Amino acid sequence: MEHTAPTQSRPASPDPAQDRTGRTLPARLAALLHLVRVLLGHGRRLVETVPDRAETVEFAALAAVFGTYTLPTILARLQRGILRAMALERYLLSRAAKGREMGFVYYKDPRDRAPAKPSKGANDAESAGKVPGGRAKPGDDDRTPKRPAFDPDDLRIPGPEELDAEVRRRPVGRTILSICMDLAVIPSFCTGPFWNQISDTLMNYGGSFTTLFKTRRHRETSFQKERDKKPDTWGFDWTFPPPETVRRVLGYMVGELPVLDPFDPLLATAPP
Repeated sequence: MEHTAPTQSRPASPDPAQDRTGRTLPARLAALLHLVRVLLGHGRRLVETVPDRAETVEFAALAAVFGTYTLPTILARLQRGILRAMALERYLLSRAAKGREMGFVYYKDPRDRAPAKPSKGANDAESAGKVPGGRAKPGDDDRTPKRPAFDPDDLRIPGPEELDAEVRRRPVGRTILSICMDLAVIPSFCTGPFWNQISDTLMNYGGSFTTLFKTRRHRETSFQKERDKKPDTWGFDWTFPPPETVRRVLGYMVGELPVLDPFDPLLATAPP
């Protein structure tokens, strides 16, 4: 009697350091792709589940991060966060195809930057783009044409071309920061290891913790004013929700989601 070898099943989560052809990807790029895929999965699940959970008492823990109970506002922010994450994924996949590693870009407070001194004989237009000691860095808003800064309270959703240009122009950490603000990603909603990955990304790729926590405080204040008009919601403490409350609201802690194949080009262009 002949015996056939059992068929090996394909692992659900491929090694994020390798693409489909087995090529080893640069380590930092692979880590960023992993992070973006988790954020995308989180955003898409929220879009599916938020309408059904909006009437529960525990929903206040999530609504507070958005700064409002208003469902259309929440869904608009989620949609923008998903689209921005998709644009970042497309950018990272294009670099992965070329085997290009990501360089670190550390955040500097614009108030701490000294203006570049004009060189002798240079006119204003020439000297404006000069950086002492080297070339201007891509993504530095002080050295590139001015564009509207990300405003977390503005519900405008940029088009795909605008998002693609923004992702190419800005440091990756700033894009991750914007995505986190739109997808309600805060430390108490994440597993410890995943928040550490976000934290490292913000520190190493030009993100600002100050902006993140200022937005959080601003939204908490706005939410409290809205909540004060709803006496029936006072019985639930939405501040610093424990993991069991987060799991009741979200169904998971961010970082516990299964990771889809980050090298599938269809995932980079699929609609949210």
